[in-house]
Amino acid sequence: MMVDPHLAAIRDVEPSADGCEDCLRLGTPWLHLRLCLTCGHVGCCDSSPMRHARGHFHVTDHPIVQSFEPGEDWRWCYVHEALA
Repeated sequence: MMVDPHLAAIRDVEPSADGCEDCLRLGTPWLHLRLCLTCGHVGCCDSSPMRHARGHFHVTDHPIVQSFEPGEDWRWCYVHEALA
């Protein structure tokens, strides 16, 4: 099994907000939250109307997010479209 090389981008981050920071600013709803493990940006998931976490990846190239949902502890690599 190959180790994802993008794991090297993971940093010790502080979440930028308690909800999707972009949805909070725009007043739009979200379903689930994702935490960028490079900078701490909290964005909404791909099932949310605005998909801010993926948008953050496209703007910054920060590859790995972690679920920011209570009780969930998984990570996703946008580059490989796979669990990391």
